[in-house]
Amino acid sequence: MKLITILASGTGTNAENIIKYFSNEKNAKVRLVLSNKPQAEVLKRAAALGVEALFFDRGQFYDSGEVRRILQERGTDLLVLAGFLWFIPEHIIKAYRGRIINIHPALLPRFGGKGMYGDRVHRAVLDAGCTESGITIHHVNEQYDAGDIIFQAKCPVLPGDDVHSLASRVHTLEYEHYPVVIKNLLEEMDDQ
Repeated sequence: MKLITILASGTGTNAENIIKYFSNEKNAKVRLVLSNKPQAEVLKRAAALGVEALFFDRGQFYDSGEVRRILQERGTDLLVLAGFLWFIPEHIIKAYRGRIINIHPALLPRFGGKGMYGDRVHRAVLDAGCTESGITIHHVNEQYDAGDIIFQAKCPVLPGDDVHSLASRVHTLEYEHYPVVIKNLLEEMDDQ
């Protein structure tokens, strides 16, 4: 059985969707949800679904190696970022190279990089006059939003769209595709 750990910072709707998707899978499940915010809604969502949910602070993530130790103790096979805003430290990237993925709410390489997340991304897409947006699922490396692209899905930017209407369309793509891409990656890991 492949074990997934989710890193999230916010409300956790993507994390909840992934947990539910894998709840009936025979070959994989979400084992753990970690958050850098002690009051993050994602911790409550995960716990309500029977998944271990833990908070960690900056020192545990960047300095002490505590988060890496927890990942290894729990047998994490794939580390999935779902609305997680901190930069992943090199020691975790080295330990999980090729096994850390992120979802970005735009079509990378445009509208990515430090500080580009959530509504900021949708605002930038609208301000640029784009006719389409979408999602990018990519590997995580030592630079923000620069890892190899695994999958992209597109949606139109419609006349009259605002940040909220565009975000809603992008979220629909996230919920539809992220769990399936995770499942496919885990199956590829089995084949290696």
